[in-house]
This record gives sequence, structure tokens and C-alpha cells, in this order.
Amino acid sequence: MKDVEVPKDYHHEKEIKWQENWQSTRLYQFNPDENRPRYIIDTPPPYPTGSIHIGHVLNWLYMDLIARWKRMQGYSVLFPQGWDCHGLPTEVKVEEIHGIKKNDVSREDFRKMCIELTGKNIQGMKTQMQRMGYSQDWTREYVTMTPEYQEKTQTSFLQMYHDGLIYRDVHPVNWCPRCETAIAFAEVEYQENETFLNYLEFPASSDEPGVLIATTRPELLAACVAVVVHPDDERYKHLTGKKVIVPLFDREVEIITDHEVDPEFGTGAVMICTFGDKTDVTWVNRYHLDIIEAINEQGNMQEVCGKYSGLTLAECKALIMEDLEKEGFLTKKEKVDQNVGQCWRCKTPIEILVKKQWFVAVKQLNQQIIDAAEGMEWMPQHMKTRLLNWTGSMDWDWCISRQRIFATPIPVWYCKSCGEVILPLKEELPIDPTQTQPSTPCKCGGTDFIPEVDVLDTWMDSSITPLVIAGWPRAEYRDLFPSSIRQQGHDIIRTWAFYTILRSLALTGDAPFKSVVVNGMVFGEDGHKMSKSRGNVIVPEEVVEEYGADALRLWAANSVPGSDVPFAWKDVQHGYKFLRKFWNAFRFVNMHLASHQTGNDENLKNSLKPLDKWILSVLNHLVGEVTQAMEEYNFAHARTRIQSYIWHDFCDEYIEAVKYRLYTEDEGESKQAALYTLKTVISTSLRLLSPFTPHFTEEINYYLEDHNGETGSVKQDNDEYNSIHLEMWPEVQQDLLDESAEAIGKVGVEVISQLRRFKASKKMPLNAPLKSATIYASSDDVYNHLNLLKDDIKGTMRIENLVITLGKPDVREMVVEITPRMDKIGPEFKGQAPVIVQYLQAGDPEKIVQTIDEEGYIDIEGSQVTSEHIASRKELVGSTGEKVDLILMDELGLVVELVI
Repeated sequence: MKDVEVPKDYHHEKEIKWQENWQSTRLYQFNPDENRPRYIIDTPPPYPTGSIHIGHVLNWLYMDLIARWKRMQGYSVLFPQGWDCHGLPTEVKVEEIHGIKKNDVSREDFRKMCIELTGKNIQGMKTQMQRMGYSQDWTREYVTMTPEYQEKTQTSFLQMYHDGLIYRDVHPVNWCPRCETAIAFAEVEYQENETFLNYLEFPASSDEPGVLIATTRPELLAACVAVVVHPDDERYKHLTGKKVIVPLFDREVEIITDHEVDPEFGTGAVMICTFGDKTDVTWVNRYHLDIIEAINEQGNMQEVCGKYSGLTLAECKALIMEDLEKEGFLTKKEKVDQNVGQCWRCKTPIEILVKKQWFVAVKQLNQQIIDAAEGMEWMPQHMKTRLLNWTGSMDWDWCISRQRIFATPIPVWYCKSCGEVILPLKEELPIDPTQTQPSTPCKCGGTDFIPEVDVLDTWMDSSITPLVIAGWPRAEYRDLFPSSIRQQGHDIIRTWAFYTILRSLALTGDAPFKSVVVNGMVFGEDGHKMSKSRGNVIVPEEVVEEYGADALRLWAANSVPGSDVPFAWKDVQHGYKFLRKFWNAFRFVNMHLASHQTGNDENLKNSLKPLDKWILSVLNHLVGEVTQAMEEYNFAHARTRIQSYIWHDFCDEYIEAVKYRLYTEDEGESKQAALYTLKTVISTSLRLLSPFTPHFTEEINYYLEDHNGETGSVKQDNDEYNSIHLEMWPEVQQDLLDESAEAIGKVGVEVISQLRRFKASKKMPLNAPLKSATIYASSDDVYNHLNLLKDDIKGTMRIENLVITLGKPDVREMVVEITPRMDKIGPEFKGQAPVIVQYLQAGDPEKIVQTIDEEGYIDIEGSQVTSEHIASRKELVGSTGEKVDLILMDELGLVVELVI
């Protein structure tokens, strides 16, 4: 042990000192030249908002637990950190900070402003992550907005373009009017709300009767191109092929049939608009219908909408409803639930517009994605189903072009003469086509080019992370690819997981990772998802300042992959109490470890007493159980079992049971065996706990002299120190597993525990001596166990004379005191009362009660005194005639007879 005094209290502020140590010594740096097996973690690059939240704490703890555990298992672990920089929120924030709109300055100047803000935000989040004790290798940090990363993104674009997996075409796309950009289907969230289903009369263009249709979107009447009914709907069979008039717009449209129409919804007649939803797109393509563009990029009505031109969608809907009612086309309206697609960034309802965009040919790769997902390990397994369901539902290709500025440029020009797509050479990347020109003329001879001003979807950056961290596109990337594991939240399965698998298959032909571990989301203590509007957001710094990072890590570890978890202050506080309890226990043990005679541990194993064998056997079962839980990513079970063992088995039971062996001048085998056991339990428990509470375990380990396994050195207060995080994960010591010892230990622990409770109930100090104790056993096995435990029970509970025997105690209940009840005697016996009281107080209590029990009363000078006139106190008396107390232990078949 270190020749320094262990502080009285554990101070979590010292976590910062260890974090500085780890960073300055690059304790967690990945060495690709090592011969050890490699373990590669594909980490999610968060969006740099400037502050991590509780969800980040949970997410990165999972990764850190895996990284720390795998290092201790002997792996060379690559645990990088990246930042997914590009996106609308940064652009909006820059506009807010500088009081501008993005088009008020040049594209390049606006990008510089975004880069400056993003750099500051990254530094803030990086500091927070280090404060949480996460063990990333910061020499492997990657940032998607850098030229180095953009080169990789653009390289992947060129490769997929040449392979026919990226193309440009005019297609309906999901469009966010607020962000003024196309978005992918994976970026569309759905929100339930209530709206009106409006019943509108479409007049016939001939003598035939008109058709009543039901719609929730009357604002799209200007874009109506057909009415569709089910072919088997008897109500409309005679109208198939006929035409009706679009109300207010006086334009003819045909009635067509399709089996996808639900005859039970509304009137069974549906108007097809370009475009109200995905079904409209399907029908337009299927029947080659016209396309009328009624909405512009800002969400306003176009000229084709006539008098409604220039109105917002909401204004148009309100005015059209007024006109429909006024003109008699609106027959009724009724409330209906609606599932509205909205932009996942700004929550604005999305529209479907026809735009020329860049796409990834997802449908060509769908089956490969399914096969790759089936070949991976998923935890929990049902998360794979989410990905498979999403993949199976993909009937649109991935729109990857965005109408923004701060993102990776699409590396393309267009020849002004012939319209040919011009691509740069791979060696010229990265490029911004708005800032440079192609190095060679077009094949038509043209030298005048139009730059592509659209940029790439940010998922095009982040979906190549397994390749980037491996060094792609250099050939040696195969040494670190595929990743061992992908850890992420369930909210981005259809984006990050799906796109990464797709891109890896497209670029390499292989799946990007072998295993996927999915964490849930964090909810507030009110049971709702954390949000500023609800006021239930907890800032990690607030928790860390009060209780330290390790206490917060213990809270986060108590969760199950895939399941959402509520934040609870009481759970953090419980973790903090556990650390303080372990600290106090270690401090006590540490005072005695100076007398531990090292170098004789193998011989000491032969001197172990029953409770030593018990705690060591339970410890090795714990090692096996925790290792299995870590293999299954069941961090909650691992954490709970470690905590329970340390808190209850070790601190509450074992340490209390061996104190008498420590407080002795005799340095013989009994004391040395106890010291060996104490140190073994502490050092092993520290290693099991170290992935969960890295600072706390490092702090305790600093005071221990000997270290097991391979170690590395760091400096602490100018003293050479072996970090616990470079030690080996404990293995089960088979020679210390002993089922018999555990059975014996359980008996000893239970007996001592019951005796401690007895002392507490009598308000006796735990170190107060007991005059004698006799333990009566009803079975030979328990009797034999007790004889082996006799010294521990006697020494721990300070019993002067301890007898262990078979059978039952010979005790009887004796009346030792009678108290006259004056509230009864006075009113009834009046002047005779003093005589009665004197008799009751002077007489033999046992005989008086016996007489009353047998006769029903006792005669005192002519007065009949019954049981209602007295109160008696009884005591148990043993065979020696002394007062005794009994403790019944039914489960073990024991009775303990005590004389205080």
C-alpha cells in the first residue's frame, strides 16, 4: 500500500485530476501496430450543439463500458470520437448571432461563420465528454466539415455515381417549406393530430350525377388531376371513365379505378392531387397522370391556384373552405384523426414537390441490406426487426441533395453547352464547384460550366464512419474494417444504421460492423421525454457538480439495451452513497493492510477460515456472472450484482465478521488470511467496477501496493502509479469456488446478522459483550456448519461463552413482577385497596398468577382479586435459572438462547 494517508472522505472533485492524467499520458490511445486482437467501436458522431445532454450521457456510457471492458480483456481497442457538423440548426444559429440571412453574404463567408461556431461547440462538448470520464482516443478524432473528411465523402459520391448507384432526376420529393430543402423519408416524423374530413360535391361534366369525395386537404384542389374509386364499388361502377368538374376551379378530371382505394373510408371516392401524399405519387406514376405544381418551395400557393395564389397553405385552406361552403360544394365535415408527416428538424409539415434532385438507388441494394442485417448480432434482437421493416417499406430512392450552404458540396458541374454532368478527378478532391472550375473541357469542347449549388445530405457524411475510422480509401483500411460493434440509439435505426449499411455495401461489398447494440432514450422524472418546453430537462453538469461523474455513470449503467430509462435523482444519490460506503470500508481495511505479509498468498489459501472461503467463493461466482452479463451487454445486471456484493456481502457482512481478527497483536495465520481475503476482494471488485466508475476505482487503486496482471504507469503527485484501467479483467479462480463454503458462510452470515439485530433492538453497542449464547440446531448439517463457524460468531459478536448443540432449549416463562391496577382496585375495593396492594407487591408473583389462573381469583382478606386487577411481566428463564432471550431462525432450524 502507498505510504500516504487515505483521506477521510471521498471527494469526487478529484475526478478531474485523473481525467487530466489519462489525457496527458494518452492512456487510451489505440496502437495499430500491437499484436493484440483488435476491437473497433463505430461511434456515433453527434451534432455539435455545444452541450451534451443526459441522452448523450447514456449513449456514450454504453460505448465507454464496452471499450474499457474490452481493453481489460486484452484487446487493442479503437474508440474514436467524431462530429457530424453540417446541418440547418447551425445555419439558423449563425443567422441569429450575426443578424443576417444566409444570402446576405457570400456562400464562402457564410460557411466560415458556420465553421467558427461549430468549432466552439465541439470544444465545449469535448470538455464535457472528458469530464464524464469517457475513454475515447482523441488522436483519432474526426470532423465532417474538414477538407480531409469532405474528400472521403466526395470520393464515395464519385464511386457510387460511376457504379450507377447515384443519379440525378426529376422526382417527387419530401420538401420542408421552413427549411426550404428536400429531405429523405427517413427524416420525416409523424405526428397524430385532429382535423376535418370535408365532403365535397364534384359536379358531373354531363348529365350523369356528380361524385361526393372526402378530403382533408381542400387546399390542394387546384392540383387535382383525377378521382379514383375501387373497381368493385357498386356505387361508382357506372361512372368509371366518366368525368367530373373540380369545384371552384372548373376543370374536368376523369374517374379511374384502383384496388388500393378503401371503399369504407369517407365516401369511397378519392381525389388524386399532385401531391398530397405517397399514394398520390404512386397513382400518378401508375396511370401517367398530369402533374400540377400548386405549392412553391416556401409553402405558398402558385399562380395555377388562381385567386389563391401567393397565400400560405393555411390561408389558402381557410379561404377555400369559405368559398366551397358559399358555392354549395361543401355538404358536411366531420372530425377525424390524421397522421401528419413533418420535418424532424423543425417539425413543419412536409409537402411533396416535384424537383430535380440527386438520389441514391436504394431499391437496388435493399436485398443486400436485409441479408447484411440478418448476419449481424443485434442487442436487443427486436431492433433488427425495425431495420428490416424499414428496408422492406422503401419504395422511394434516397434523396441526397439539399438546398443549403453549410454541408459537403456535391462535386459536380454541368456543361453550359450540352448539359453534360462533369465530375472532378479523384485526385482533385475535395472541391467546391462554386469556387473552382473543371480542369478539362467537356467532351463537347465546351469550357463554360454551371456549378452545382446543392449540397449533400449530412447522412452522406456520417454514413461512412466505419470506413473513415478504418482509414478508407487507403488499401490498408481493411485491417480495421469492418468495425466490431456499432452502438447507437433506437431513434436513428432508419437513418444512421440503415444508411451506413447501405453505403458500406455499395462501397466495399461488405457489412460495416458485426454487432449492433441499441440504447433507449432518457425520460424525465415526470415520465415524459425530456424537453425544454416541459421543463423536465436535467443538465449533466448539474449532476456532476453535486455528485460526480461516477455517480451519474452508475445511474446510466442501470438500464437495459433498447429500453427507455427515466432519469431519477434518487438513483444518482444511491450510487453516490454506494461509493462513499465502499470508500469508508476501504479506508478501514487500508489501516490494517500495512501488516499484510505479501508473497505468501498461496500458503495463506490453506489457512482460510470458513467466512474467508465463503466471501472468496461468492466473489468468483460474481466474476463469472458479471463477465457473462457484459458479454450480453446487460450492464444493469452487472452493475447491480457488483454493487450488491460490495455493499452487502463484503461491507455489511464480511468486514464486520473479521474485525476481531484484525484487532489483535497476533500476526499469525488467522489475521494474515483475513488480510489476504480483504485485499483480494477489494482488488478484484475494483477491476469489476472500473468500467462503471473509472475515477473512483483509480483513486482507491492508487493506495494499493500490489497489482495483478499487466499494468501501465501514469504519474500521480510525482509518484509512479499503475493504472487499474490497464490491468486484466478478473478471471474465475476455480480453486476458490466452493459450494460447501458458500453454504457454511450463509449460515454464519445469517446468525451474525440476527445477533447484530438483537443488539440493536436492545440499544446495545455492537462491540458490547454478551455473557453467553447457546445455539440449538435441529439438523446435523447446520450443527456441523456452526462448529466450523464458532470462532467467527464468538469473536464477531463478543460472546464470552458460546455453546453449540443439537436439540431445543429448556426454557420456561416465569412471572417476575406484578403491578396492581389502581384504576380497577381503587374504585372496586375502596378502603381495602391498601391491603390488596401491599399483598400483591410483597407476595411471590409466580404463585399469585398461578393461583389466579387455576382458581380464577385469589382471596386477599375476603376480597377476590382477578386477572383484570393486575398487570404482570414475564421473562424467559433458562435451565440455569437465569433470564434469557431467544432468537428464532426458522429457515435454518435454529434457536439462539442468550444471556446478556
